Amino acid sequence: MQTNNFKSGNIGKSVRLERIFNRETGNAIIIPMDHGVGAGPIKGLIDLSKMVNKVAQGGANAVLGHMGLPKYGHRGYGRDVGLIIHLSASTSLGPDPNHKVLVTSVAEAIKVGADCVSVHINVGAKDEAEMLMGLGATARICDEWGMPLLAMMYPRGRTVKSEHDVEYVKHAARIGAELGADIIKTNYTGDPDSFKEVVMGCPVPVVVAGGPKMDTQHDLLEMVYDSIHSGGKGVAIGRNVFQADDPTALVAKIFKIVHQGLTVDEV
Repeated sequence: MQTNNFKSGNIGKSVRLERIFNRETGNAIIIPMDHGVGAGPIKGLIDLSKMVNKVAQGGANAVLGHMGLPKYGHRGYGRDVGLIIHLSASTSLGPDPNHKVLVTSVAEAIKVGADCVSVHINVGAKDEAEMLMGLGATARICDEWGMPLLAMMYPRGRTVKSEHDVEYVKHAARIGAELGADIIKTNYTGDPDSFKEVVMGCPVPVVVAGGPKMDTQHDLLEMVYDSIHSGGKGVAIGRNVFQADDPTALVAKIFKIVHQGLTVDEV
């Protein structure tokens, strides 16, 4: 049974969104691999091609990364996996890692075969205004070219007391939707009831971020299950997957929750 949850008035976006979201469930498993710019060649991402293969074999719907991802991680065989090109960057070595700037254009992402592009906005950061301008401008270009836009919307800055507080998270998610994003990636708020507020307040699909490395795999899977059953439309989990002992097996477990409706105990 097909779902129309992600049909867009823009035919280009509709076609591309079907490469990111499972047609049957309307959900997505996205594995971000953009960490090499911000943090360098960290564990799990030394060999991009190898990791793309591992998560694709587990059932990931899409991978996300910078322009080097299609060059060094292109999968020339096996099942297809969606490609999301990240347009924003900063590094841990810079004066303000929270200040994300646009380093790639939508047109450049199209040239390498992107199915979607993403931008990163830290709501509450010192340079929030510049990042919001970039989001708005990118959204207009995406509308013109039929390219879906994923916005990573994180409450992060001097005035933010907790990056997981529901009041901050639902505000950040709503900003992304209001400025034209088609998909929002944001923090999990810690429990299903509060995360429902985030989803209800956001008129476009919300996927939950994996965040810092978790203590146990069970904790991660609980978050995945709770977010989906709170109305979330999938996950965008990076280091908790690619730094796992067996990324393929972990993605397969996430697949069973996100696309097959199984519980944590069942997987």
